Amino acid sequence: MSQEILAVILGGGAGTRLYPLTASRSKPAVPIAGKYRLVDIPISNCINCGISRMFVLTQFNSASLNRHIKNTYHFSAFSSAFVDILAAEQTPDNPTWYQGTADSVYQNIHLIKQFKPDVVAVFGADHIYRMDIRQMVEFHLERDAECVVREWWANHHQ
Repeated sequence: MSQEILAVILGGGAGTRLYPLTASRSKPAVPIAGKYRLVDIPISNCINCGISRMFVLTQFNSASLNRHIKNTYHFSAFSSAFVDILAAEQTPDNPTWYQGTADSVYQNIHLIKQFKPDVVAVFGADHIYRMDIRQMVEFHLERDAECVVREWWANHHQ
């Protein structure tokens, strides 16, 4: 697949239903299978599908999530690959925090556009699944779709 894909992984949720696991961390930072965190699932899916440019959007209780990503994902200095944190921030143009998942992407659209991706793939940081993202992107491109929702696609392509 020759498309330039940028992944945006939404990691800002409070995770109230997972309390007390989320008492001091965001839901995507909850440990799973020993040394992993929930956020490692979508990042691993992206890497295994050849998507090597990722932003993780964070907001709530994000210190441990930020630390985990910084300490876990390292790429060659000669590569364009990255997993970068985009923390919620208040600015003169926007004095509010993220007002939901779509707003978190919208507030960072200027940073996403700087990379001139052909496709922007948005994933939750707290979903546990394994899929070939390339198949979903091909489905999207073949139909010249505005967007494809992973849950719908997964339910119709098993």
